[in-house]
Amino acid sequence: MAASSLAALFSIALLLLLLCHGSLGFGQGGWGSAHRLGAQQGECQIERLNALSPTRSVQSEAGVTEYFDENNEQFKCAGVNAFRRTLQPRGLLLPSFSNAPRLVYIIQGSGIAGIVIPGCPETFQSFQGERFQEGQQGQSSRDEHQRILHFREGDVIALPAGVAHWCYNNGDRPVIAITVVDISNNANQLDRNHREFLLAGKQRSGRETSGGKWQETSGNNVLSGFDVELLAQATGLSGDTARKIQGKDDERGEMVRVEKGLEVLRPSSREQRESERERGEREEGERERSLPNGLDETYCAMRIMENIADPSRADVYTPRGGSITTLNSLKLNILREIQLSAERVVLYRNAILAPYWNINAHSIMYVTGGRGRVQIVSDQGRTVFDGEVRQDQLLIVPQNYAVIKQAQGEGFQWTSFKTNGNAMVSQIVGKASVLRGMPEEVLMNSYRISNQEARRLKFNRGNQMAIFSPRSARRGHYDV
Repeated sequence: MAASSLAALFSIALLLLLLCHGSLGFGQGGWGSAHRLGAQQGECQIERLNALSPTRSVQSEAGVTEYFDENNEQFKCAGVNAFRRTLQPRGLLLPSFSNAPRLVYIIQGSGIAGIVIPGCPETFQSFQGERFQEGQQGQSSRDEHQRILHFREGDVIALPAGVAHWCYNNGDRPVIAITVVDISNNANQLDRNHREFLLAGKQRSGRETSGGKWQETSGNNVLSGFDVELLAQATGLSGDTARKIQGKDDERGEMVRVEKGLEVLRPSSREQRESERERGEREEGERERSLPNGLDETYCAMRIMENIADPSRADVYTPRGGSITTLNSLKLNILREIQLSAERVVLYRNAILAPYWNINAHSIMYVTGGRGRVQIVSDQGRTVFDGEVRQDQLLIVPQNYAVIKQAQGEGFQWTSFKTNGNAMVSQIVGKASVLRGMPEEVLMNSYRISNQEARRLKFNRGNQMAIFSPRSARRGHYDV
């Protein structure tokens, strides 16, 4: 009897502990991330933030990779790294994998990409025997591979840690993409450095953008470290072919030119859109039922890409202000696994993004067009950044720091990468804001203002939320 009572008490205590942890946000995608390591001591004691540009570039045969300074204190605070790639037409980004999850935003261009997830079937199969030699078993050889995706401008591609991927530019203009790597994610158990493991080719030496000096880098692919004879036995290849795939004499870099174009089996763009729509509907149904559907449905067929540049998909739109499009784990399931999300903001001329703070994530802001003024304030009320940010610059906003942004004459567009799969913001003024949700008496006594002033503070922006239209100089008030 005593034993059963003790077991019951233990069960109740365990249940209460789980409930408390759930309410405090220890679950996936909630108020705090369960998949992310916090900043190390002193890494976020930042007195001044700066708009950043790449500091090192690595040239390849068919493109260039430009790296931001990973030793910068702002990157260390956010626990991320970033780089920008330009892949020329008919350029192939050689297969590789990374030690940490990442998000890739396509700034310009289009192409195809593939990821290879262990344990998933090769669902693309080709039986065109006339293109191959007869196999040793007397049957026509065939090619088979995992699914291939068409990407275009505005797409966000999610890549888990340790998953091999490649990319090819089949368009007529360069593909430009910005990538943010979450090196503080628990999926990375090595160290706080971004490590790219090449499966083919060889990375060239890099050049410091500011000083023009070349910096030596170790960029051989992982196969180059194996004994040639052992590699030949493992792959069933000859010694000469085994040496070739080690790539020790390959000086083309990580992006190579495919002279006659790349011919691979893939669906048309229309077929892909239909397939992605079906996957999205299936994922939405699974979220509503909260039922996982096995390895093949959960991982192998999971969507890894979504477009956030389509104006029709905007979550917030103001006719004279601009738009906000968010991409989180509620829209793309894989973001719950890698604990990253993205946001695309377009501000029209002189429009203002309402002051806010990021509740549960750092924000890495990359400017894709125009320019704007940004102010960032720390917990001590100090202005740690007050300046103009232009196209191709990057700015990191630490978690909970207050921010306000205003577009300049030509408008202001940017994409933000956030270190939580369900990143949330808290707006300070406007509809559904913090100050709007407080009683007038609280505002009067907090700021030592009159009842009328408190009412104006709450309601001056009417029903405008997040994006504020510019003030009309002619009429002296805000357009709603």
